[in-house]
Amino acid sequence: MKYFKIAFLFFGLLLFVSCKTHQTSFLENGDLMFVTAAQSGLSGAIDDVTQTTKNTSYDHIGILKIKGNKYYVLHAASKGGSQSQRLHSFLKNQTKAGQKIDVYRLYANDEQLIRKAITKAESLIGKPYNFDYILNVDSYYCSDFVERAFRESQIFQLEPMTFIDPKTGKTHVFWENYYKNKNLKVPEGELGCNPNGLAASNNIFKVGELK
Repeated sequence: MKYFKIAFLFFGLLLFVSCKTHQTSFLENGDLMFVTAAQSGLSGAIDDVTQTTKNTSYDHIGILKIKGNKYYVLHAASKGGSQSQRLHSFLKNQTKAGQKIDVYRLYANDEQLIRKAITKAESLIGKPYNFDYILNVDSYYCSDFVERAFRESQIFQLEPMTFIDPKTGKTHVFWENYYKNKNLKVPEGELGCNPNGLAASNNIFKVGELK
């Protein structure tokens, strides 16, 4: 019975390690971690006005950095601003509402390009989160953070932002109230970016889902 318990514990540990390895085995340095959008609140409002296709519905994004056997996600989040976060912590925080993580990769999977992007992203760490979603050099929102990291290689492009609800043809109620409470004009047409727009780039492709 004693040996059976030991064997069972060993098998359980082996299975745990195998699952953990399987979860990250396909990941590569510089992969992009896209978080699927929730259906309500800020997440839903972002997706309502930015979704490009039925296959892409994202509200957050980060860049994967692999150092040795450790995995980090470089990203700008409303909690903590621009930061480097361990992957397991990122997954725990970003999937609380049942959201999932889709992994994308650059077609031009150039190591030097990726190293430069990661170095640039790390130089932005410590800056606060940009709750106005209007580009500036003192704070960043998630897709802005990633676009800046890859800007030199022109992987992504800034485009005129829209806050129009496609269902009504008018400014989305959430965003109208959001900027009204900030005493700001809705930045309709100003340059910016969003996770769905970045996912639609011809320079990247979906690798799979991180489970």
